[in-house]
Amino acid sequence: MLSSTACFTFIFLLCQLTGPAACGVLKKLVGALGGSVNFPLNLSADPIDSIIWVFNTTTLVTIQPKLADKKALIIVTQHRNKERVNFPHEGYSLKLSKLKKNDSGVYRVEIHSSTLQDPLTQEYELRVYEHLSKPKVIIGLQNNKNGTCITNLTCSMEQGGEDVTYSWKSLGQVTNESHSGSTLPISWRQEKSDMTFICMARNPISSNSSNPIFAWKLCEGAAGGLATTVILKLLLSLTLLCFIAPVLIILIIRRERRKESIEEKKGLNLHPETLNYSPTFGEASEYDTISYLNSIVPEENAVNTLYSTVQILPKVEKSHSLPTLPDTPRKFTHENVN
Repeated sequence: MLSSTACFTFIFLLCQLTGPAACGVLKKLVGALGGSVNFPLNLSADPIDSIIWVFNTTTLVTIQPKLADKKALIIVTQHRNKERVNFPHEGYSLKLSKLKKNDSGVYRVEIHSSTLQDPLTQEYELRVYEHLSKPKVIIGLQNNKNGTCITNLTCSMEQGGEDVTYSWKSLGQVTNESHSGSTLPISWRQEKSDMTFICMARNPISSNSSNPIFAWKLCEGAAGGLATTVILKLLLSLTLLCFIAPVLIILIIRRERRKESIEEKKGLNLHPETLNYSPTFGEASEYDTISYLNSIVPEENAVNTLYSTVQILPKVEKSHSLPTLPDTPRKFTHENVN
């Protein structure tokens, strides 16, 4: 078995032959949005003159290791990263906090030593992910034949859907089943026990599940769920009837009352009130003159003269009484009887 010194010598020679980029295997790291991630570093060179951390092509941090008489010097090149960069336990492994989506990329550390012709390097690939929200389930077109409900359920994410994998759980059978993929085909009959379908979404840092989907509710339009649909429609009709019936009754009553009022008014017009007139005590009689047919009035003969009397009847005390006739001079008339 090779000793640790021989292993280091072999790695050093390999780096010298193939270049600094070939040193170390690419390490893949994942981080959560707003969280933190550690870039582990194992030092194998001694002495170390400097350590440089690089993001893509930008230098993040330059470190001069501590010596016996002074502390390590850490220089953060960008001011906005000073609060985000840390080296725990006084080591040289980088910890990056408050991760953002644009922190995803390639990181590289370079270890410079006076004993090495080229620096030792180690590369990292960081991917920053969002925590998954509840996945959304879309119900496909249904085909109901012979009491069998056939449809598809499709699971998806509204946001943060990078590197997401989907799976389904079918509960309610003798043995629960699982299905991989975002789409789940369904074939269900009423004779079967009720089934529940749940979509599971996962990414490298989190997972979440959808609300349960019940087969009886999903396939209520099939023959198996026809009875349930009829009952629901009947209940809805009864509820509407309870609200509409009182309104109809009130409208009918108002209509009948209006009709009766109109008929009463018509009856008054068809049977006008007969005015009863009777002479009033003490009221004088009035006479009308009846003119003789001839223009020449014969001389009055007291014996052969006939007088007629016209009496004025009393006033009618009602709101719609006839207008009172104005008082006119009373005239005496006579008629000659030949």
